[in-house]
Amino acid sequence: MINPSVHGWIDKYFIGLSKSSDQPTGEAEVFYREIRKTGFVYGHIISYYTSRKIENHGWLDEEVSKLALLVILHRLYVEIRKVDNREMFVAETIAFYDEMHPKGLSLLKKVLPGQPPSLQLESIIDERVQTNENIISKNFSHIVTNALLFIDVIAFQKFLESGSLPEKYLKNAEELIIGVVSLALQTKVRKSQYDTLLIRLFEASLRFGKFSNVSVSNLESLDLSFFNNPLERYYLLDLAGMSMWSDGVLENEERYFLYKIGEFVRLSDKLVEESMFEVNDFISKHKKEIAYFNYSNPVKHFYDHMTESVIVLIKRNRSRLVKEITQSGELVRLLAQSTQRDLDEKEKKRMRKQVLDICKTIPSLTIFLLPGGSLLLPILIKFIPQMLPSAFNENSDHEA
Repeated sequence: MINPSVHGWIDKYFIGLSKSSDQPTGEAEVFYREIRKTGFVYGHIISYYTSRKIENHGWLDEEVSKLALLVILHRLYVEIRKVDNREMFVAETIAFYDEMHPKGLSLLKKVLPGQPPSLQLESIIDERVQTNENIISKNFSHIVTNALLFIDVIAFQKFLESGSLPEKYLKNAEELIIGVVSLALQTKVRKSQYDTLLIRLFEASLRFGKFSNVSVSNLESLDLSFFNNPLERYYLLDLAGMSMWSDGVLENEERYFLYKIGEFVRLSDKLVEESMFEVNDFISKHKKEIAYFNYSNPVKHFYDHMTESVIVLIKRNRSRLVKEITQSGELVRLLAQSTQRDLDEKEKKRMRKQVLDICKTIPSLTIFLLPGGSLLLPILIKFIPQMLPSAFNENSDHEA
């Protein structure tokens, strides 16, 4: 099974992927439809664009996004190059991301000298799927995964076709997308609580601009001809439709707005109608799982997300944790006593210190060592007694 949080996951993915399994479609419209089905363009991934079945039960959102981004970039590479050369794909993808970011602000800051290319790409993708917001911040953002990852895909296409990234392409692409989203929200007949949250989701995903800096009054003021590639135009239309979705009903003014976008970017009415149907169908089916439709309190969302992440990490490292804990005599003693009485503050402090020391020995638990990570320790400590032999917990015994 692939684990996108452990080094080597890219190589493992390719080892299990036959070179003849995923052939190029040869048609941008077909290619985009397949990506749309995965939910990638909506920022909520439900499947992967590959014939290979991938089991991702229990994965974190970031892990799902990492693999989805890799899969789509690779599929696009094969689509354009007409050959499945994995080494060249990795090399060209690294070159693309290196060119995307100016020196000194490089995305490759996490890449260590001498790392194999596949591990370099893993570091880059890990950085790309995150939003600009620090999830451990004063506002406890619940937004974690970059909702505008498809910009990487359309930019990668430009890079592969021309050998370089056009100057200011990413900045201009972001400004155009946010301009259209802003107009779509202005056009909505019935405003909803989700509008502000959608803005927040997109703003947190921007890398080269700010939502608040965008000021547009009509479509004519936007240079929609900048997007001259089919993938760019399909994506722009879908984002506009998603921005206006709130109750699944498009008013006449909203439909007219989408048809006008289609006219400006030279898409047929049939494709506009298909976009409206697909957006409504996807969101209707998955609304309960899409982050910005389930917002209640940012602090609660922070802890819900982090609790889920911690539980997954604990389960994955169960055997190693038990081994490390049982080698620490004082920690075992304190854990055993905690099942019978409340520990005093000094004992709790000692126990937390030893737990942090254990986390240092298990790389995937470094989340506890980040700023604010100590807030998560009670969650880990809560699960530790359940992993120890039942003899340590008298409450687990049942009287005959």
